[in-house]
Amino acid sequence: MQIVTTDSIEGKRVVAYMGIVSGDAIVGANFFRDFFARIRDVVGGRAGGYEKALRGAKEHAMEDMVEQAQELGANAVIGVDLDYETVGDSMLMVSANGTAVRIE
Repeated sequence: MQIVTTDSIEGKRVVAYMGIVSGDAIVGANFFRDFFARIRDVVGGRAGGYEKALRGAKEHAMEDMVEQAQELGANAVIGVDLDYETVGDSMLMVSANGTAVRIE
């Protein structure tokens, strides 16, 4: 399955548009991760725990989107967009959206 952020794939022709597909994942905050992230903010560096959680959420959202595309009979997803939103005080939602297509 090819996944791109552009509206076409170079050298390929879209033969069918199957529809919009999406996937979502919500990551909850963790007391220990928050605590160590605040320490890193003070001393500098990257908040590895948050980065790992965010990466996992993004992968999960993408997997859900691809699964939807496969169910529609698509072999590619074009125009993919990733959105990040806060939910409540302690959660982050990652959404992946795109157009499922059949290419040749």
